[in-house]
Amino acid sequence: MRLVTYNVEWFASLFDDEDQLLLDGGRSGRHGVNRETQVRALAQVFQQLDADGIMIIEAPDTNRHRKTVQALQLFATEAGLRTNKAEIGYANDTQQEIAFLYDPKVLTAVHAPIESAEAPRFDNVFHIDLDIDAKKDAVRFSKPPLELTVTTRSGREVSLIGAHLKSKAPHGAKSDDHAVSLSIANRRKQLAQAIWLRRRVEQLLADGRDVIVMGDLNDGPGLDQYEQLFNRSSVEIVMEQDLYDPNAHSLLQPRLRVMPSSARFYSSESKRYFSALLDYIMVSSRLRQPSQNWRIWHPFEDAICYENTDLREALLMASDHFPVSLDLDLE
Repeated sequence: MRLVTYNVEWFASLFDDEDQLLLDGGRSGRHGVNRETQVRALAQVFQQLDADGIMIIEAPDTNRHRKTVQALQLFATEAGLRTNKAEIGYANDTQQEIAFLYDPKVLTAVHAPIESAEAPRFDNVFHIDLDIDAKKDAVRFSKPPLELTVTTRSGREVSLIGAHLKSKAPHGAKSDDHAVSLSIANRRKQLAQAIWLRRRVEQLLADGRDVIVMGDLNDGPGLDQYEQLFNRSSVEIVMEQDLYDPNAHSLLQPRLRVMPSSARFYSSESKRYFSALLDYIMVSSRLRQPSQNWRIWHPFEDAICYENTDLREALLMASDHFPVSLDLDLE
C-alpha cells in the first residue's frame, strides 16, 4: 500500500463555487503559474504517484458554496485517478482544508475523532502554559487535524492523522523587532499544537492502535535559531521515541552532509530559492518494516524525478511542496 502526504499550494483557487475545475489562463495561487497549468501539472503528479491514499494539505475549502469532497472527487475523475473517494474532518475558515483522497477498492477511511482529559477534540480548545507565567493559554488549531480510521481489505485497522501545524513565519511584521516577537509567539503556539497532537498519539498507542501521523508540520530539527529557546522542535515532540520517519531522524545526526527537503520557496529579498524539510510520514513501531520505502518526490534531489523531464516540470508547477510517499505492507 502506498500512502502519500502532499501540500498542494492553494488548491482551492483552482475551483469555482460549483466545485468545477477552472481550466483557463486565470491566476492560480502559485506565483507565475496559471490555473490550467497548475491543474494539468497536479493531474500528472497524482497519476505518477499512483497512491492508494493521499493526505492532501491545503485541500479545496468547504463553506456555504463549496464542498471539499465534491471538488476532490471531481478532480480525481477528470485526472483519471483510482483514488476517487474523499474524506474530511472538521472544516475550517482558512480555505485550506485537510482531506484524504483514497482508492475505495483498496481501503476505507472514516473520520473518527476522539478526545480525553489530556487532549480535547481537535476542533476544541487546548489549555497550556506557553510562557511559564503560571497562567494557561487557550490554543486552537486554525486547521484541525484529520483523524481517520483506515481499514484495509483484509480488515487491518490503522489510526491515521493528517496535520498542518501553525507556521512560524512572521507574516505581517512591521519591523525587525516585531518579526522576532511574532516568530517566537508563533513557535510557542506551534509547539503547543505539537504537544496536543502528541498527547493524542499517546492515547492511541495506549489503546493498542497502530498510528501514522502525516502532513506539513512546518518545522524540523535544527531548522531555525528559535528552536534553541525551546530545546526541541515540534517534529521531535510529535515523534518522541515511538514514531519513526527516516528523514526527520536524519536531521538529528551529527555532521549531515546532504539535508533532505520537501519544499522549495523563493525569497524576493535575496532573489534565491531555499529549501526545507516540512512534510513527514511518521509510523509507530509495529508498522516499521524492512521493505519500507520513504520517498520525497523532489525534482532536483530524487534522480528518477529529475531524469523524467515532464514529471520534473510538473512537480515544479504543481506546488511549492513536493509529495512524500511511503510503501507499507498492510495486507
